[in-house]
Amino acid sequence: MAIRKVLEIGDPKLREVAKEVKKFDIRLHKLLDDMAHTMQQKEGVGLAAPQVGILRRVAVIDINDGEGLRELINPVIMNEEGEQQGQEGCLSVPGRAGLVTRPQKLTVKAKDRHGKEFKLEAEGFLARAICHEYDHLNGRLYVDIMDRELTQEDLERMATEAKRRVYRRANTNNKNVDEGDNAVEDETHNE
Repeated sequence: MAIRKVLEIGDPKLREVAKEVKKFDIRLHKLLDDMAHTMQQKEGVGLAAPQVGILRRVAVIDINDGEGLRELINPVIMNEEGEQQGQEGCLSVPGRAGLVTRPQKLTVKAKDRHGKEFKLEAEGFLARAICHEYDHLNGRLYVDIMDRELTQEDLERMATEAKRRVYRRANTNNKNVDEGDNAVEDETHNE
């Protein structure tokens, strides 16, 4: 597996519509493997083939939800429900982030590396990641549709809020421990 160069905003290939994959062969498998390796090395959660200069409808996603790597070839978003707004960044737009509105739920039809068709129901962060990569396949970047760009202060505030949520969740889970352990936990957190 090779680490491929990730194209950055300003490269015209990022603005082109990717072509449908017709051959499900060893070259496609190598592309998928290289894309997954590149995404992991760059600490991304998704990568589309146009981002590595290949104008084909191929994307890989791993949102660390325990489901592992998802490979989407020739994806088509079939239906969308609800709305969510959240932070997005992109390996092709380094050093920036924005608030983007996406569907809360969606169904995507795609093929796997062997050409077998499947449907995937997605919601929350996975739905966001699928939409983000799908946009890449259509020559769009999140900066084209973001509600607003996030400043460094915004990002720091959001990180602090996320830490507070994790802390509150941990405390809520500690309350479910038997009473003797609970007293120790409460004392520790109140120091």
